[in-house]
Amino acid sequence: MSNSSSLNEFLLLAFADTWELQLLHFWLFLGIYLAALLGNGLIITAVACDHRLHTPMYFFLLNLSLLDLGTISVIVPKSMSNSLWDTRAISYSGCVVQLFLIIFFLLAEYSLLTVMAYDRVVAICKPLHYGTIMGSRACVRMAAAAWASGFLSAVLHTAKTFSMPLCKGNTVDQFFCDVPGVLKLACSDFYLRVVWAVVISVSLGFGCFVFILLSYVQIFTAVLRIPSEQGRHKAFSMCLPHLAVVSLFVSTVIFSAMKPPSLSSPALDLVLAVLYAVVPPAVNPLIYSMRNKELKDALRKLVQ
Repeated sequence: MSNSSSLNEFLLLAFADTWELQLLHFWLFLGIYLAALLGNGLIITAVACDHRLHTPMYFFLLNLSLLDLGTISVIVPKSMSNSLWDTRAISYSGCVVQLFLIIFFLLAEYSLLTVMAYDRVVAICKPLHYGTIMGSRACVRMAAAAWASGFLSAVLHTAKTFSMPLCKGNTVDQFFCDVPGVLKLACSDFYLRVVWAVVISVSLGFGCFVFILLSYVQIFTAVLRIPSEQGRHKAFSMCLPHLAVVSLFVSTVIFSAMKPPSLSSPALDLVLAVLYAVVPPAVNPLIYSMRNKELKDALRKLVQ
């Protein structure tokens, strides 16, 4: 038995037991990390340098790329170094910082995706008032609110999680420090202390999900009323990348949180964590640039 005051490190979940598979994991994560750095770095540079992309949609996309870079940089390099050096250890302070930053970036991204859904609703359903509603000040405030919501949630969850005595060892059943993994180590008498914080976050997350869902119902209703096929195609091309990103992110998070206990296993939890925390930062730039002519032209101009 141990408690949090005597812990100086945690042991993370390993991807493999053999050196060969650990090396494979290292190279796979290195490729994903470099792809995320390149893709998001190009989008940030293109949006910042090309005046044609100084619009609300691309401003929010720039913020999304920054959050994606933050998420993957907090998780992947540590996991790569552990595999390369054949260790599972992370210091107590390192675990606190990693958990805080993961919550910060992931919840800020979720809030930003909600803001981006509102931006698409205004662009398609109220195009004549778009410039007035989505002015530069309004966009900055909405983006700041998304970042602030992630920061406040991270402070709340990190403080509550690590204020509890940990008396069930130091092995976290995940390849990074997350709230469920650390809570499993908490003494059962203190576990209920964080329930209210979790309930608040789940309620806010569900509210954002319902808002996004209703936004797309409104968007698709408006798009289907557009008489010209070209107009419908243009409207769908504006929304489908955001919808794809939201679907990938939200579906894996919801399944991870609400899967029945009979399906729970360290291997499945690991795969789900990769799908919602590692894969999106690498594929989001591809999704957003695939059918976006303006962004393609800016990226082509940038690399020439």
